[in-house]
Formats: sequence, C-alpha cells, structure tokens
Amino acid sequence: GTGGHIYPAISIAERLLEVFPKSNITFVGSIGKMEMKTVPKYGYKIKGLFISGLKRKIFSLYNLFLPFKLIISFLQSIFIILFNKPDFVIGTGGYASFPIVFVSSFFKIPTLIQEQNSLPGIANKLLSKHVKYISVGYNKMDKFFPAEKLFYTGNPVRKSITNKIDIDKAKESLNIDKTRMVLTVLGGSLGSKKINELIYNNLDYIKSKEITLIWQCGKLYYDLYKDQSSEDFIIHDFILDIDTVYYSSDIIIARSGALTLSELAIVGKPSILIPSPNVAEDHQYYNAKYFSDLGCCWLMDQNSFNNQKIIKLLLNIINDKKEYYIKKKNI
Repeated sequence: GTGGHIYPAISIAERLLEVFPKSNITFVGSIGKMEMKTVPKYGYKIKGLFISGLKRKIFSLYNLFLPFKLIISFLQSIFIILFNKPDFVIGTGGYASFPIVFVSSFFKIPTLIQEQNSLPGIANKLLSKHVKYISVGYNKMDKFFPAEKLFYTGNPVRKSITNKIDIDKAKESLNIDKTRMVLTVLGGSLGSKKINELIYNNLDYIKSKEITLIWQCGKLYYDLYKDQSSEDFIIHDFILDIDTVYYSSDIIIARSGALTLSELAIVGKPSILIPSPNVAEDHQYYNAKYFSDLGCCWLMDQNSFNNQKIIKLLLNIINDKKEYYIKKKNI
C-alpha cells in the first residue's frame, strides 16, 4: 500500500535475482494502490487483490465491507498460489501482504515476513504466528514476535545507495558551493504541510547563515513554494537522484519511516527527525526514538516545534561541532 512496503520487496527481489538468476518472481499487491504502477516499472509481474486497509475509526462504514474484501482476497490468493506454485513466499508488511502470506502458510509453503519498523504493524503481528521466518530491521523484537523465528538482518535497501559518493563531487554535480553547509529537507513524496511551513518561515534565517537549502516540498505543495527557488534554495517536488543529495548534505530534516532511517545510517548523516503523527500506531515516533536513544539524531515533536525551537537547534548544530560529529559517528 505504501512505498515503505514496496521498495523493500523490490530490493529483496533484485538480490534474489543476483543469487538465483533463474528465479521467477511475482509480486502481489492491492488493486488501485501505488504498487500496481511502481512494481512493473522495475520489470516485475504483479497480481492485484481486492483488499484494503482497516480504517482506524471505531465506527466506519468503510470497515463493514472489509470482511467481504478479505474473503475475496483469500480466494484470489488461493488461485495465485495454485497457478504459480511458489517455492517460497515473502511478505513485507501492510494489509496487501496479509491474504497471500496467510494462504501460503496454510498450504505449508515456506514463508517469511520482513518487518521494517521498530513497532510492527497489525498484518505482521497476525502473520507471525503462522510464518516460518521473520526478518527484522531492529533488535529486541522478541517482545512482538516468537524469538525462535527471528533473524536480525536490518532492512533491505537499494543497491545504488551503498555506492559511496565523494562529498565534493556530489556537491559539484549539483552546482553547490563546496564551502557552504547544505541542509536538506525531506517531507515525503506528497510533502508535509507542517514541515514546509516551518522551512518557509525560516528562509531568511537559513539565508543569513549562508546555508544552501535542498528542499523536497512534495507534489501537493510545489506550486506554493517554487517561486522561492534561487542559487542557494534548490526546491523540488520530488528528488529522483536522492543518493547524490544524501551525500551532498551536512544535515537532513526528515520524517522517520524505516527505510529513510536505514538510508541515513548508510550515508552517515546527522538528522533532525520529525515523525509523522498520521501513521499506523505512531510507528514513526518509535523508529525515531530508537535512533534518538542511540544518540544518532535530534528528535522533534511535530505538535510542539516552532520557529524559535528550530532556529535554536540549527544554531546549536552549526556552533557545536562536537555534538554534530558525535551524531555523525553514532548513526
């Protein structure tokens, strides 16, 4: 249903094809969701299920149809299993993975679920009782899953991001002054209203400190902020070459999705993490808290930050190089 479940699956598929070149890989997703368009772009087949997520409201007419959708999805999954005869089935979380993985385990096909977050989602919690293997991105997950099934692997990431890029060369490719500090802001592909407003309200301060800003404001907000573009303020709706931007950056302000954090750990960039409060079971907060407790980031609450707080934090980061390099080393 979301990129956080799709891209780990694609990374796993790419690695499987490296190790087992003759693999025949089929994806299964939810009809009408982004995986149905994203996965074929990477050259894989995908089958769609008539499944949707549970609305978090206690009383929702939408949820009344969920049992019927689930039954249909189970029947679809049975046909997919019988037709494809898989040797192994992997689920990367989210409601789209639930029917196919459950049916596979029922047919005694070896199954694995991959949990990216420090707080598991409902689908993986339910499936953990039935699957054979559980791969996790965080340690100490035995409080959620059966310990005998656990493999602490970390999260699967895109291969391109592991190819280290020289910082000076990365800045040069983006036409950025090598002597300037680079602040990158990532609010997700659609963008974050709160984060965008925070950055917009502090553009004068950022300029006064001679900081180069790379700002992914999101597709929903690009028209609102694109006029602020300049030599020192590089504004995008979405950044395709995120690897170069990561390596060019000195500080990154971002949400705390599991994959984002895994990528930040690989590139070793100190970050100000602002978890989205609009996600299932507040899992982004727990991801960020895990990193914060290890001294890897600065953690800010979206509901309590303001201009004064962010300016004070940026000023501390600029002036206190010791703290900056501790965070850099820890992440």
